Amino acid sequence: MIHTRILMVCLGNICRSPLAEGILKSMVNSDFIYIDSAGTSAFHKGELPDIRSINIAKKHGIDITDQRSRQFKASDFDIFDTIYVMDDSNKTNVLALAKNNNDRAKVKLILNESNTEITSNVPDPYYDKDQGFEIVYNMLHDACTCISDKL
Repeated sequence: MIHTRILMVCLGNICRSPLAEGILKSMVNSDFIYIDSAGTSAFHKGELPDIRSINIAKKHGIDITDQRSRQFKASDFDIFDTIYVMDDSNKTNVLALAKNNNDRAKVKLILNESNTEITSNVPDPYYDKDQGFEIVYNMLHDACTCISDKL
């Protein structure tokens, strides 16, 4: 029986949020915790994650090829307990669809889970080389470790 529902959100739902979804899924019991991801845009709706995200996840023993990009919608606030966004821009776009303070309270920057000293954004590696995906993977792994420890 699912007790907690978590949504990971980035811009296109092909680089950062699929990695965050895959990483956290690999750390928790899916019988109790449901994890999904979405993008604030519909640019890549229905597409697989970026091949570089697939490859970096695979390098770390995680398969994210079952994921397909979808756009964040206001009804996600009714489904998910926590919505982790990758950066301030994603946060602004998600909060624009919030209906009330309860919805707004669900939205958190994911890196704040692993670094409470400063507000940090996960850089978008889309226009970067493969090294950017490794850096993003490591940032998300640290944050997801902190999230899974709290769960």
